[in-house]
Amino acid sequence: MSARSTLPGSAPLASTLPASVVDGASERDFGVYLHVPFCSVRCGYCDFNTYTSTELGGGASQANYAATAIGEIELAAAAMAEVGLPRRPVSTVFLGGGTPTLLPAADLASLLDAVGQAWGLAGDVEVTTEANPDSVTAADLVRLAGAGFTRVSFGMQSAVPSVLHTLERTHDPRRIPDVVAWARDAGLHVSLDLIYGTPGETLDHWRTSLDAVLGLEPDHVSAYALTVEPGTKMGAQVRRGLLPMPDPDDEATKYEIAAAALAGAGYDWYEISNFARTTADRCRHNLGYWGSQDWWGVGPGAHSHIGGHRWWNVKHPRPYAERIDGGRLPVAESETLTDRQREDERVLLGVRLVDGLDVGADLRGRLPTLVGDGLIEAEPAATGRAVLTLRGRLLADTVVGALTD
Repeated sequence: MSARSTLPGSAPLASTLPASVVDGASERDFGVYLHVPFCSVRCGYCDFNTYTSTELGGGASQANYAATAIGEIELAAAAMAEVGLPRRPVSTVFLGGGTPTLLPAADLASLLDAVGQAWGLAGDVEVTTEANPDSVTAADLVRLAGAGFTRVSFGMQSAVPSVLHTLERTHDPRRIPDVVAWARDAGLHVSLDLIYGTPGETLDHWRTSLDAVLGLEPDHVSAYALTVEPGTKMGAQVRRGLLPMPDPDDEATKYEIAAAALAGAGYDWYEISNFARTTADRCRHNLGYWGSQDWWGVGPGAHSHIGGHRWWNVKHPRPYAERIDGGRLPVAESETLTDRQREDERVLLGVRLVDGLDVGADLRGRLPTLVGDGLIEAEPAATGRAVLTLRGRLLADTVVGALTD
């Protein structure tokens, strides 16, 4: 079992971090995730920690949020110095949510500036913001690029109005070409996110969305299977029989269609759900997660990880803001991973990547069966690496199960 503790909001980070987090820290990348928990409308399928403006008040307002999050950044830098962690320039910054671009571009710029003031930014820093297509203007994107942002990830989800309606997305798909053009004109790299498996989405609908994406030639594409979470509005609709549960076979077919279409257009998969035109177009921030690098998560409910120790903040924006305003880190719980947990996570995350996983001598005996089942490639397996086939990408959990006890 991991060493896990519930922390009072006033607990200094130094009292919870083991000394081992300092070991090798200078050799690990350090990223920062900035969570912006606001949405204009909460989509029925979403279970992220997000809120509409009518749900919040007091110190948790959108207008005050940037100043509050900057307060956590300053506390974080002081806490890391207190435990003896070396000051490392930030290699990647990712603003997610929620809809970060509901905040003014000036607020997002001030958040990035605060990160730079606290830790410094690497010369080749990657800075990404998520955005809904209806939450930005051309001027906003120019301001973000001028502030140091390098990428924007648009939540396109589908090019079909009926599918967007089921997902309760608010944007008009005809706006996608405009926002992509605005981002390019501003000098930003562009990623488009898609969701497949929405109730009522046909194979022709899915092909329409893929054709629309490929026609725009983004730098990066993410394609995720819809997961119906039990606590969401969509989960309740499925439970009451108002919507059908997504069909796993239908989702597998749609993944195969996407993989073929994207590969044919020159997009290589580098993680099961992510495709890039070149190696340089891969999302380095997410690669940091998958490679168990270090990151600090800023914002309500945000998760952090440094050297095998992780923690997460209180979830609701109001107590989050109250603790920051009181000069306290907003940590809710923490845990230090055991060696076994770290190995299991290495397998779980590493096997999803195109480079595959070095399984080690003790697990090599399991690889021939996976090759025989068509789940991993034979040639890498001969050298002890597990690299997923297309079938293996569809059944990645089976591969992980075979490589862990």
